Amino acid sequence: MTFDARDPKVFAIDDDQKLSRRSLVGAMGAGALGLGAAALGARPALAQTQTTVRPTPPTTITNPPRDFSPQGAPTTYFSDPDILSVDPSFDAYVQPNSAIQRLWTGALWAEGPAWNAQGRYLVWSDIPNNRQMRWMEDDGHVSVFRLPSNNSNGNSFDFQGRQLSCEHLTRRVVRYENDGSVTVLADNYQGKRLNSPNDVVAHPDGSYWFTDPPYGGQLYEGAPDAAGGASNEAGRLKSRLGQAAGMGESKRELPTQCYRIDPSGRLDMVVTEEQVPDPNGLCFSPDFKKLYVCSTGKGPGDKGPGGKGEVYVFDVGADNKLSNRKLFSDFMVDGVKCGPDGIRADVDGNLWVSSNAGRAVGYNGVTVWTPDGKLIGRIRLPEVCGNICFGGPKRNRLFMAASQSIYAVFVNTQGAAPA
Repeated sequence: MTFDARDPKVFAIDDDQKLSRRSLVGAMGAGALGLGAAALGARPALAQTQTTVRPTPPTTITNPPRDFSPQGAPTTYFSDPDILSVDPSFDAYVQPNSAIQRLWTGALWAEGPAWNAQGRYLVWSDIPNNRQMRWMEDDGHVSVFRLPSNNSNGNSFDFQGRQLSCEHLTRRVVRYENDGSVTVLADNYQGKRLNSPNDVVAHPDGSYWFTDPPYGGQLYEGAPDAAGGASNEAGRLKSRLGQAAGMGESKRELPTQCYRIDPSGRLDMVVTEEQVPDPNGLCFSPDFKKLYVCSTGKGPGDKGPGGKGEVYVFDVGADNKLSNRKLFSDFMVDGVKCGPDGIRADVDGNLWVSSNAGRAVGYNGVTVWTPDGKLIGRIRLPEVCGNICFGGPKRNRLFMAASQSIYAVFVNTQGAAPA
């Protein structure tokens, strides 16, 4: 048997306390005196200088990386090691002793999380599996919520508690009514079919605002264009395979734009492709006087450069006209492009934005910005994060749809609008 004084499992030593024969005898008892003396004799110099090595929690950037399963090692010794305060002001939004949790895994591509306050559940889209999933807060049960979902992407709830969904396959925005029926809110603009609505948010005036990039025009997340369309020019792809009758017969007809659905049902274009190419996530400021729109990556069928991996902000006028377009951020963090996707505001106007940094380990997750565009915090996840929402009974829990999984963490703020 050997004794190593460097092993913190044997006994603890205060940082400023030197190991001595007397302290060793006191800690181990007189019966261990001979063993302790032998240990001291073997490493006399080392024993005099050794201090306790405090444990370091595993994170997404350690090797091996953090294990997010219930069997994983503890990670939180007051604050989660993968919640980073880039600026001290972010400390006020970090909930002490709250760990990032993986609630569920098993999607092909998780997107569009939305919180139902009345039912106390989270709903999200598993786009390639053509289904919506639901997580119940009371017992953590996860089940299929809607199948098929028409390859839905973004979801949210309006001020009356009705679910809104953007459907890639049918190229439309729908609302699920309280009686269980479905209302088609928009499927065309000036007689031309939409591309593949992506994200939708509600306004207190009863209108809905949504983005329409082309990401659903591919096999994995919807259906490619019919032969000759922008995403299937050569016609080699059989767009109707595996689809219900009438599906897979459309072609891309419109630029990538943002729209407003008036309470009367009228559809107005509010952001052009030139202003924000390939618009993706969007949200309002807490006072609804600003609209933020993410420009993500190039989509199928794009002829130009496509999305820029940036976020833009507009002023919203009393007439619902947008003006004063500005670049909010280029989402370069430490020289890494943290491509924005989903975006939500908290009650202080900070923007919480999902991050797609690809293979840049440690930069996928969530970035947090002040209303002035200053990066103040980051949340690291082991998977690319596609979208986020605030939820929970107090709306102080951040839910993150990241590739195959759903993650959550409590924060010290609340989401600004219905989830």
